[in-house]
Amino acid sequence: MIVVLSLGEKIRNAREDIDLLQSDMARLIPMNQSNYSKIERGVQEPSIAQLRRICQILKLDPRYLLDLDNFEMLTANDLKLLSDVKDFIKNHQN
Repeated sequence: MIVVLSLGEKIRNAREDIDLLQSDMARLIPMNQSNYSKIERGVQEPSIAQLRRICQILKLDPRYLLDLDNFEMLTANDLKLLSDVKDFIKNHQN
């Protein structure tokens, strides 16, 4: 059985893997801890700037977080976010 994790679950798992508290993540992003908690619980989506910072802190590939291998399920909003993520990756490649 394949388990599909949500964006928030992937972020939470990566954060816990490096023993960071939610309050630590919120401080590093920076954002309110309550709003960060909402991202992990799937109540709120991160902005592109917040997503960028989360990826930097946790050393995650945004393509992993956004399940970009599954294109048939993308909405217009997903395509806009994909474009933003592609620009981010292009601008931050070594």
